[in-house]
Amino acid sequence: MPGGTVAAVISSRDNERLKLVRKLHDRRWRDKLGLFFVEGEDAVAAATVAPVDLLRAGEDVEAKLLAEVATAPHPPRVVAVYRRADLPAWEERDATLALWRLADPGNVGTLIRTADAFGAAVALSEGCADPCSPKALRASAGSIWRVPLGTWGDAAGRRVALEAHRGRPLSELELEAPVVFLLGAEREGLPADVERDVDAHVPIQGAESLNVAATGAIALYELRRGV
Repeated sequence: MPGGTVAAVISSRDNERLKLVRKLHDRRWRDKLGLFFVEGEDAVAAATVAPVDLLRAGEDVEAKLLAEVATAPHPPRVVAVYRRADLPAWEERDATLALWRLADPGNVGTLIRTADAFGAAVALSEGCADPCSPKALRASAGSIWRVPLGTWGDAAGRRVALEAHRGRPLSELELEAPVVFLLGAEREGLPADVERDVDAHVPIQGAESLNVAATGAIALYELRRGV
């Protein structure tokens, strides 16, 4: 543009904007700064707010440098930084998936996406993977912007503990909103001292157990089917 100035494309690994993205790989920095980053054009398009910073390959930063600070399997053309405070505030829904110490960010992200599909909320205990980690964000496929996230204590309703084998078959329960489905880590499950109103399981054949994200999806479908 005549008379205007064009910002130089970032060509140094020591650039402060790139340093920030590298810091945000670490949960401690995400917690401290209240920021997180997303990778890829689809992920940026899914956001409901403007980013704090936007880095585009070839326009704002050299493509090879952007690829170096990214975590995605394929180098993204865009990386954007957002505030945690701009994510949806907690609100009660007819259904909540309450996650007990789920350490796998892929499962956390998938369950957020599942909750979005059924209009549910997600509550996380201490010890859960960060829903704003890169892997969880990829698994959530943009649903992080539509699902209320809260703490374990925020979830209110009849508490149905989803166990691998114990309790009544899920299809035999009379499910009425509001309901909280309790989901434990795949190996350890839910400790016996976690408060619940009833134990239930999804009857299966062949496999020893279901993936926790599949169990959450089946539970929300059963609730929807019965309403």
